[in-house]
Formats: sequence, structure tokens, C-alpha cells
Amino acid sequence: MACRKDGKGRVLRKGEGYRKGDGRYSYVYVDPLGKKRTIYAKSLVKLREREEQLQKDQLDGLDVYVAGKADVNFLFDRYISTKTELRSTTYSNYLYTWNHFIRDTFGKKKVKDVKYSDVLFFYTDLINNQGLQINTLETINTVLRPTFQLAVRDDIIRKNPVDGAYCEVKKRNGGSRKSRRALTVDQQRKFMEYVAKNPFFYHWYPFFVFLLGTGCRIGEAIGIRWDDIDLENRIIDINHSLTYYQRADDSYKCEFRVSLPKTEAGNRRIPMMQQVYDVLQEEYERQKQEGFCVENVDGMTNFVFTNRFGMPHNPAAVNRAIKRIVDTHNSEEEVAAKKEKREPVMIPRFSCHIFRHTFASRFCENETNIKVIQEVMGHADVSTTMNIYAEANPDVTKSVIEKLSKNMDIF
Repeated sequence: MACRKDGKGRVLRKGEGYRKGDGRYSYVYVDPLGKKRTIYAKSLVKLREREEQLQKDQLDGLDVYVAGKADVNFLFDRYISTKTELRSTTYSNYLYTWNHFIRDTFGKKKVKDVKYSDVLFFYTDLINNQGLQINTLETINTVLRPTFQLAVRDDIIRKNPVDGAYCEVKKRNGGSRKSRRALTVDQQRKFMEYVAKNPFFYHWYPFFVFLLGTGCRIGEAIGIRWDDIDLENRIIDINHSLTYYQRADDSYKCEFRVSLPKTEAGNRRIPMMQQVYDVLQEEYERQKQEGFCVENVDGMTNFVFTNRFGMPHNPAAVNRAIKRIVDTHNSEEEVAAKKEKREPVMIPRFSCHIFRHTFASRFCENETNIKVIQEVMGHADVSTTMNIYAEANPDVTKSVIEKLSKNMDIF
């Protein structure tokens, strides 16, 4: 059998071809699925370089066809479909993070084209041009890195291009997470007084008292039912939370689901402060007259805190309400301060989670028993409690040092 040759008389190997029409070289091979595939090059030298790489990849078990055709979104959809053990809250957060920050941009890149530098550029752009905080970038990395790690384990790519990218960008941008700052005593008092006196915002007052007086997570607070409230013994039973998340289908609709605590520490009984008891007692009497919540979520109903439609609050709506309250207060305060020729006393913008952080700070300022604080907060790890305890505000730190100075006569 005569050997096939190219236009320059060079012998072609099995599977190689030469097209006189455009002068390109080709190589035909069979992919892992048994289908014929063809690669092309402008020179025989380049073609054989690609052949060698292809053969090396096949020996390593790499699915070159998938890597070349699939995009990053394909990898994520493949990854998330395997995470059947995820809690609904975690699943919801992963899906939101991907759809909001990755799917329409970085997600459209071909897997084979993604290099470490591409991830660096993507992360840097999110920080510098999109205005994201390093905390948010950490969440994105938490989703993107395991997505590519699955591709490594599936022999689609050799190395994970995401490895180390977050740490490098974090180092360039301050090197630490932005800490959540609790409200000071004055800020807390001013915020609650404003809500209590403002007829447009007063309907939020009982819910905010509950958050600031129990330290509950937002999901625990919106999911609390009258069945969990023992007014006679003044005990609140925390045994579940509500999650508001986007469905996995293409409807883009959101719904509530019941979630159980991640750890045993999440199940706890919280004694009521007097202020919490008062607002719950008043709220119970009001609902006895106007009707209790009948919305059913995974078999649960009788929720304590609802919106005007009789539905439990969702965290995004709570955050929007806080923003409106803070912005309205600050606008009015600026006008009043200018009129009275003084400096305005502003309230910083904050999220609903800061209520929990603020409760923890007040608790730590008045209690030294770390185990008691840990139990009430529902922390599985005492180090979480210790970190909050160590984060006393400057005024408290100053008073502690002054007290120490008076009681120590050793200098």
C-alpha cells in the first residue's frame, strides 16, 4: 500500500491528511464516546504537536472534547446536580451567587480556555470595577473553585485554574474580610426610638424588638410560630428556620421552605427579656382580634411575624425596610441639625444580620460566662462566641481599662 504524502512529499502518518484546497493538515481520532473528531493545523509540525498533546491527554484520561466544547456554566450545572446533600439555604445561596455574578459573564467561557490569569482578572474586575466587597468575592470563590475541582476529578482538565486566585486578590485588597460592626448603644437606641415614633415604620417595631432581644438569625425569626412561644413561662423554642430561595426550575420564582438547624447547638430555648415578652403579648392579643397567619410552609403555619399580605417576611424585604428607615432618619436628622446649628447624629446603613451581632455585643458587654452566651446564640463553635466577645466597642474597652486602673495598685 502506497504511503500518503503532503504537497512537499513528506509521508503522512495514520489518521493524518492534507487538504490541497486550503493547505491545512488534519488528524482524525476517536473520542472517549466513540465518535470521530478532527483537529486541524496550518503546518505538519503544528499538527503533530497537537497530536502529541492529544495522545498525552488521552493517556491521562482527559476528556478533551468536553473541555473544548463545554463552557463553565456546563461545569457548574454538572457540579450542583451532584450536591444532593446541601441544605436548601446553601443550595439557594450557591444558585443565586452563580446566576447573579458568574452565569452571564465568566460562565460563558470555554473550559479549555480558562487559565489562572483569567480567574485573577475576573476577581480583580469584580472588586475594582463592580464594587464587590472581599466577603462577597469569598462566596463566589466558594462556588467557583469546587466547580472546577469536579472537572479535575472527572479528567476534563488537569489543574484547577481557580486555586490560589482568591488568596492573591484578597492579599492585594487589604488581606482581611470586612468585619461586621454591631450598632453602638446610642445607634441602637436612636434607631428603635425612631421606629417606635414613626407611624410609617411602627409596624416593624415588634419584629425589630424580637431580633434585638433574642439574637435570633433572620431565618429563625421569620420562621418563629406561636407554637414556639411559651408566654406563660416566657420561653422561646428555636427549632427551625425559614428560607426564601429561588426554585431550581426555569421559572425564577422564589418560595419559602423550612430548614432544620445545621448543628445541634442551633436547637435551643431562649428566655424572654421583658421587652420581648411585652411586644409578643401585645402582638398575640392583636392577632386574636384580627386573625392569625394561615400561610402553610412545608406543613407549618401560625407564623408570628407577617407582612400585609399575611406572608412571612423575607430577608430581602427586611433589609429594604431597614435601608428606608435609616435613610429617612438621616435625611430628617441632617435638616434638623442644620436648623439647630449642630452636627447631625447619623445611623449607619446595616443589614438585618447586624441585629444578631448587636444583641451578641450587648450580651458580651454585660455577661462574662462564655458558655451561657454560646448557648443563647446557638454557636456550634465556642471560637465564634469568643470572636464576638473580643470585639467590644471602644467605649466599653475604655471603661474596662479605667475600672482596671482603679483596682490595680501595683505600679
